[in-house]
Amino acid sequence: MGLAIRGLCPLIQVFDMPASLRFYGDILGFVEVQKSGPSDDVGWAWLRHGDAEVTLNTAYDVGERPETPDPARVAAHADTILYVGCQDLESAYPFLVAHSVRAQPPKVAPYGMKQLYATDPDGYGVCFQWPVDQSKNAFG
Repeated sequence: MGLAIRGLCPLIQVFDMPASLRFYGDILGFVEVQKSGPSDDVGWAWLRHGDAEVTLNTAYDVGERPETPDPARVAAHADTILYVGCQDLESAYPFLVAHSVRAQPPKVAPYGMKQLYATDPDGYGVCFQWPVDQSKNAFG
């Protein structure tokens, strides 16, 4: 018998926790499940939006964060894309743009997923997607 996996919760390192919490919480609608530290000194946060989860962790300990992000580190974040189920991509795009999120208009990929790519404050990709053929929907 195989493993009974019930979910996935990636952890990403962030430069500016308040900016990341605003992006994932205030803009995307994730809610806090748990966090470390008081509101003004959060080092780690577990967030959830429906069945989607993500964990944020500060990349630097208190007092060790440089003034600006390391460009090489940010460039390396382009390797990571969080794929999120989102059915109404036509409404999601103007919503994201209105909230100053860097995003590309939705388009259909050759494998049948309609996708909208955006970037979070740390340069991680976030792809909102939904199958064009609803019979192949893996998102519920």
